[in-house]
Amino acid sequence: MNAPVKVARCAVYFVASPLQLLAARQIAATHEAGSRQVLVWYKPGLAKLVRSDEWDACHYLAWPRWEPLPGPFGGLRRLRRNLREVAGVVGPCNTVVLHSAVFDTEAINYFLHDLPRRCGASQRLARILPDGLISIRRYPLSLAKRVAQWLRKLRRLVAPELNYTPFAGDRIGSDAAFCDRIYVLAGLPHAYPQTRTCVLRPLAERGVVHTPPSSADAAGGVGLVIGQPLAGSGLMAAADVQRTQNNIHAWLKSQGCVRILYKPHPKDANHELRHPDYELVEPIEPLETWLASARFDYVAGVRSSGLIFARQVQPTPTRVAAFGWSRIRFKNTTEYEEMSALFTSLGIEQIQET
Repeated sequence: MNAPVKVARCAVYFVASPLQLLAARQIAATHEAGSRQVLVWYKPGLAKLVRSDEWDACHYLAWPRWEPLPGPFGGLRRLRRNLREVAGVVGPCNTVVLHSAVFDTEAINYFLHDLPRRCGASQRLARILPDGLISIRRYPLSLAKRVAQWLRKLRRLVAPELNYTPFAGDRIGSDAAFCDRIYVLAGLPHAYPQTRTCVLRPLAERGVVHTPPSSADAAGGVGLVIGQPLAGSGLMAAADVQRTQNNIHAWLKSQGCVRILYKPHPKDANHELRHPDYELVEPIEPLETWLASARFDYVAGVRSSGLIFARQVQPTPTRVAAFGWSRIRFKNTTEYEEMSALFTSLGIEQIQET
């Protein structure tokens, strides 16, 4: 059997959301054109969105914490297997370019040290993928997390390939010496140095606009509610989620909506904002591209980045509104003020509730 041919450059994309997948597609077609393209996804729900014909290779990465191998030290053995399997998919290369929305998590960080070694790469680059609203702020590593990084590095004493790469500053790795580029989304502010950022084109272009087939016979307005995990993620108390759900429903009805669709977030298993009146829709394509080809009169939600994309790609008459902000558990006043200013600047209404 012939040995694999060593390529000049291989771009590897670790993705966990439809938005990151869209960003990876654009980067592969533009900034990394000509490279070997390898997609690694680590959220099972993304499988239906992955098209193998768009990539030179695709691989599902089982998350060690949630999918450990059977038996003792299952998480540790999963980490080691992941390193071997991804290296096998990537293959020999001179330069390997790692893309991820965050580099502090063990399951991704260990690739910084181990993947170039396994692939025979003499050069390694690491770049940040955009992650919606999370990318508009910096999240400095606390002292405790800095110490935890060095404790993780001790794993190499029992498994040399598990050599953690510590860094300081922003937790996603944007300040790290190994990071040379940060991809950001067009139209969204960010707190990263301009010298290290690269602005991507809109991830979804406005296409042939149509009303969803299930709503084509609606005599009045058509509304869309974009779901997200709120109580499930600790952003809002369960009782407040119910109040917010009721307020969104009442507002849409007061605007004349006769049919309302509900698009859940991949992590919104309980459909927290779904009223019994709503019709559930689960398009195959990512929300961002689906929004670009569907026409709604009203789009409502809470703090989802989907509201931002809706405002960017929906026709001007469409009203996009955010609810429940007085009930959201923001990290601090600064986070609230920054996000509120962003939504206002983009033309997203913040509905005041009683």
